[in-house]
Amino acid sequence: MTVALQKSDVKEGKLLIGGAWVGSASGATFPTRNPATGEVIAHLAEAGKEDVDRAVKAAREAFEAGDWRKMTPAERGKILWQVGDLILKYADELAELETLDTGKPITDSRRIDIPLAADAFHYYAGWTTKIEGETLPVSGQFLNYTLREPIGVVGIIVPWNFPLLLASRKIAPALAAGNVAVVKPAALTPLTALRLGEICLEAGIPAGAVSILTGFGATAGVAMADHPGVDKIAFTGGTETGKDLMARASGTLKKLTLELGGKSPNIVFSDADLEKAARGVTSGIFYNNGEICTAGSRLLVEDGCYGSFLDRVLERVHKLVPGDPLNPKTRFGPLISEEHLERVLGFVRSARSDGARLLTGGERVEVGNGKGYYMEPTVFDRVRPGMRIAREEIFGPVLATTSFHDFQEALALSNETPYGLAAAVWTRDLKKAHQAARELQAGTVWINTYNVFDSASPYGGYKMSGQGRENGYQGLEAYLQTKSVWVDLS
Repeated sequence: MTVALQKSDVKEGKLLIGGAWVGSASGATFPTRNPATGEVIAHLAEAGKEDVDRAVKAAREAFEAGDWRKMTPAERGKILWQVGDLILKYADELAELETLDTGKPITDSRRIDIPLAADAFHYYAGWTTKIEGETLPVSGQFLNYTLREPIGVVGIIVPWNFPLLLASRKIAPALAAGNVAVVKPAALTPLTALRLGEICLEAGIPAGAVSILTGFGATAGVAMADHPGVDKIAFTGGTETGKDLMARASGTLKKLTLELGGKSPNIVFSDADLEKAARGVTSGIFYNNGEICTAGSRLLVEDGCYGSFLDRVLERVHKLVPGDPLNPKTRFGPLISEEHLERVLGFVRSARSDGARLLTGGERVEVGNGKGYYMEPTVFDRVRPGMRIAREEIFGPVLATTSFHDFQEALALSNETPYGLAAAVWTRDLKKAHQAARELQAGTVWINTYNVFDSASPYGGYKMSGQGRENGYQGLEAYLQTKSVWVDLS
């Protein structure tokens, strides 16, 4: 059964290549499903190696001979600003597409994902006129200066948890720097990327400067990573896929930006505002159903407030009732797919067999037609550091809770992981908070808050959580290269 899209349509069976909507070379298609019902939303073109080659060649032509690079920075900035404006103009439609495709609550799509996607384009529109080189005081009778130039063709591979937002955070700085982009959205959530392709054309981005290829990582994604015409890969997704991309990129020495997995700790000290901390801890793991790289999936609580704090958290968790994500009152929707739901439930079974105590949740639940991919928000305590749920990224609504005795033990437990994407500290003692921020091995540390982001603030991971940064000027630099120019003045 196929569900009819409400208020909107998508480019079924089409890829955006060279400014035109075309079918895949093979003619193959694949379905995208609504996680809330299991029903097919639309059938999309399945890009393969030949399609990637077509898109890369179109992108190369657009980069070397097209209008985008020839425009003044101010002209590029105006077009990027227009993309942001159009995202806001079509916000209701985009939010609905995002919710239909991902299962996230419509309120989150409309109030968080779509505005932040627009903000990425607005923010980087302002950077186009501020990319500057330097004049350097070198030895001898020479004038030496640097130029900051685009890298070329950027392959962008986007995950399924924040499809439009994470695509925008890559496309916007890549284009602002003067690059062109070939974008492969996740096969599970391609709808808003296709709509974004239409928006880019409407805003005036030249043909070939942005291509959208729907398809699978094992085919289209691999072809992008292997293609000698792709100069850089920007990827958000799982750590194992990131490793594979690094290995593949070595063949052509592509530049890489990798935003990978996380196992982020939420550290609660006894002197914290415990009510505020309970709100932050609950949203930190259950926002977006835990399908977020920075999910606060490890809760570390000081002994002195352990029991009472867990009671506060559980009181909030019990109010999270899985429901229809298109209902504005729903705060907790389905997981992305049947396969992913089974994977998360596998972690629940593993935790119970390892001896962790299940405090609430842990089961699949039926909502609506009973065919959606829903599960209960889940909390464990008595979690030891060696357990799978304490070490591996679950990417679902499962909270692993541990107690600690003092400051040093809290830091040791927090850093005892191969990941280092984010962490949070809850305390009224600012000295303690700043000390913890220095010692935590994480790319982002929140103090008395959680999951706060801004286009101006750099974001990325330590250790196996990735390399490079997105957002801010650091995010723009990832799409630039430096040329040194020497002029003999003797």
